[in-house]
Amino acid sequence: MKKMNGRFLSILMSLMLAIMLAACGNETGTEGQGTGQTTEQGTAATDNQEEASLETVYPLTITDATGESFTFEKAPEKIVSVSPAETESLYAIGLDEQIVGVSDYDDYPEQVKDKPKMGSLYTPNAEAIIAAEPDIVFTGISMDEAAVQKLRDLGIVIFKTDPKTIEDVMKNIEVYGQITNHQQQAQEVIAKMKADVKEVQDKVASLSDDQKKQVYVEFSPGWTVGKGEFMDEVITLAGGVNVAGDAEGWYEISEENIIAANPDVILYASDVVDNDKTLDEIIKARDGWNEITAIKNEQVISINANLLSRPGPRVTEGLKEVAKAVYPDLFQ
Repeated sequence: MKKMNGRFLSILMSLMLAIMLAACGNETGTEGQGTGQTTEQGTAATDNQEEASLETVYPLTITDATGESFTFEKAPEKIVSVSPAETESLYAIGLDEQIVGVSDYDDYPEQVKDKPKMGSLYTPNAEAIIAAEPDIVFTGISMDEAAVQKLRDLGIVIFKTDPKTIEDVMKNIEVYGQITNHQQQAQEVIAKMKADVKEVQDKVASLSDDQKKQVYVEFSPGWTVGKGEFMDEVITLAGGVNVAGDAEGWYEISEENIIAANPDVILYASDVVDNDKTLDEIIKARDGWNEITAIKNEQVISINANLLSRPGPRVTEGLKEVAKAVYPDLFQ
């Protein structure tokens, strides 16, 4: 009996050990599968959370550049834009169908030319805007606050922007995405713009202060830009030094001061014609300007006027064009 019990005990212990080993093996296998499944579920959950975070929750209250607050109960269904830069931004995030009117100067993208016209950038046609029955009207840097207030007094909802930097332009696009529930599209546009900026910064990063070229930009006959505006930042990001940067804002030049500054490169807006003369012809004909290094070395270079002067989604393409014009060897 004792031998049988001992043998039985031995068999029993062997069986228990086998069961334990099998259980350990199964537990390990289950844990491995569980880890994989949890990772996939976790990734899916994160993606869902990110998608959910890009859905606008209404009501939404946003403040514009004038300090005016707007509360949106839902995404605007009818939009008017009286600023080419804002129109480009709205199109870039997929709002073609919602746009029911644009300014007389809007020309990009191509399909904008078929939209009803709402007048000038500075004093748009209030009657045309009212007739379009927009939920909101976007305007930009060209319209001053007095003109904005005049339209508001007529009961028109005006959302004004006044970007001073490329970062401001990107923030505006982000806001448009929030207002219209097109946040995903807005983020895609912003990502592309950031990539453009990084590409330029990486290529000019090796320039020492002594290597940086003196740059003068003229976007309209006799007008340039100083510090505190996005166009000045474009020159700086492109690795140049703005010779007009000792003053602020947009201003009329002193021809003598530009001669004294002696820029290495002169950039001008293409497609600008005054009295049947192109802007580069006007620049080169000025008294004493033939002594400027840029003119001597034939470094008077045209830049697409829209890329140069519109603070919209293509402003970083303008940045790349400016950088290529100033430092062609770095951007071959």
